Amino acid sequence: MSLSIRNQIPGTVTSVTTGEAMATVKVRLAGGQDVTAAITTESVKELGLAEGSEVKILVKSTEVSLATGPVQGLSIRNQLAGTVTDVAAGGAMASVKVDVEGGALTAAITKDAVADLNLAAGASVVALIKSTEVSLATV
Repeated sequence: MSLSIRNQIPGTVTSVTTGEAMATVKVRLAGGQDVTAAITTESVKELGLAEGSEVKILVKSTEVSLATGPVQGLSIRNQLAGTVTDVAAGGAMASVKVDVEGGALTAAITKDAVADLNLAAGASVVALIKSTEVSLATV
């Protein structure tokens, strides 16, 4: 199956915490960074997720925000440090590619945000992704 989701990074499940309807699944990327996904308990069962399961995290580029450093006092669970490798700006929007340990991400943000944050190849950034915006696929 092919997907239009650009951000597909492999990892290994390190923990699964289930609730009545929802679960949190922690995934360790090859570079050692952790990503938390909030998915349904039904999906955990259907995918057969358990500690040690090999998965891909899937995140739409429109769900990736960027900051110029770590952010505190924020409910967003996933903050992945990385380096900008490319910026392609259009009239209103921009596509920013970021290398993170264990993979790469693309963020679709406004052209104004690129200018305000002074983003260019080589810039250090932190990719912010809400756990509810992370999907998982089995490998």
